[in-house]
Amino acid sequence: MGLNRRRILHGSSMGGLLLAAIACGDEGASAKPGSASKPGANTEVNSATGKGTPTVVAFTGAPLEIKASDKELLEAAKPEGKVIVYSTTDSASAKPLIADFNARFPEIKLDYQDLNSTDLFNKFTAESAAGTETADVLWSSAMDQQMKMMQDGLGGSYQSPEADKLPQWAKYQEPGKTAWGTTLEPFAFVYNKKLLPADAVPKDHTALIKLLTEKTDLLKGKVTCYDPEKSGTGYLANSRDVTNFPAFWDLVAALGKADVKLYTSTGTMVEKIQSGEHIFGFNIIGSYILPKLKTDAATLGMVFPQDYTIGFSRVAFIAKKSKRPNSAKLFLDHLISKRGQDILAKQSLLYPSRTDAEGEATAAGLQKELGDKLKPIPVSNQVLDALDQTKRLAFIEKWQKGLGRS
Repeated sequence: MGLNRRRILHGSSMGGLLLAAIACGDEGASAKPGSASKPGANTEVNSATGKGTPTVVAFTGAPLEIKASDKELLEAAKPEGKVIVYSTTDSASAKPLIADFNARFPEIKLDYQDLNSTDLFNKFTAESAAGTETADVLWSSAMDQQMKMMQDGLGGSYQSPEADKLPQWAKYQEPGKTAWGTTLEPFAFVYNKKLLPADAVPKDHTALIKLLTEKTDLLKGKVTCYDPEKSGTGYLANSRDVTNFPAFWDLVAALGKADVKLYTSTGTMVEKIQSGEHIFGFNIIGSYILPKLKTDAATLGMVFPQDYTIGFSRVAFIAKKSKRPNSAKLFLDHLISKRGQDILAKQSLLYPSRTDAEGEATAAGLQKELGDKLKPIPVSNQVLDALDQTKRLAFIEKWQKGLGRS
């Protein structure tokens, strides 16, 4: 596949468990050449073993520091020995964060299991009901499913000392329940620069309607977006479009006239735009485009709509019945700490939500660029509307009619 990141697949039609657990080693943090026999500049000496362990500076540029609160948690976590994380963030994207955690807390084995969102939801809920071994931390881009698990009493409460630096929309706190929005990833317009003239690139949703209407011959069959009937990501984005754009159904009609091609996979859409099979993509996840822009900026272009840009979050919480609560807290603190969020910004390019995160891709940077046109989907019970089947069926019926496919 062209993308390193695993395709995002949301929807109820998927079956089977696609579990890709990664080995927890020190990849990406090797010592300098010639230093294998003894600790070198990029290693710390473990006082218990005398062996060299790669320092965080080897892959983050920051020295290894453990705060007092982390030290207390670490002591409590040591008897637990490990933490299990179920996540929709693919292993390649999470690798720098995992390596950092392993370097800081080598006493805690991190079992990171990379799943698609529906499998994550089904696996955790089934294991919780059966009382079998399951995750301590859930980290998923399916905001609706995360909040459903919170409402069903599967999520616990933890007041992380790192949470003060998260924006208000990223905090969900009710008695006995807490969840945190760890990223703010924008939905963007993506296009093939070689096939769409620069002066034709739409800067907002009204301009997109005009483009689809006036250049139907050029774009016929060459426009793509998520299928909201099969993709939870697509439905979530479109439900916010309805709220923010009064002419949304005019846009749907224009998409229909352009014979829009619908997919459930971000990777497929991006590859087809890059190859020229498609020219334009609507509501494509921006964090999945950034790595491509680094390697193929001559072909791919990305625009954050200037009238409004929707942003979703990867939501994290600790399981209420976690068997390793202290290790879970340690991982969650790491995920939303400045160190962890800087890694997401500089290496994973996932637009971390923390207000003081630094790097190429941050929510703060988006906020500075877009101002009040940036519309975060809040970590709240509002997203549960996406699971209301009556509302969803009504939307899909209107969507199909708008496309002229009913």
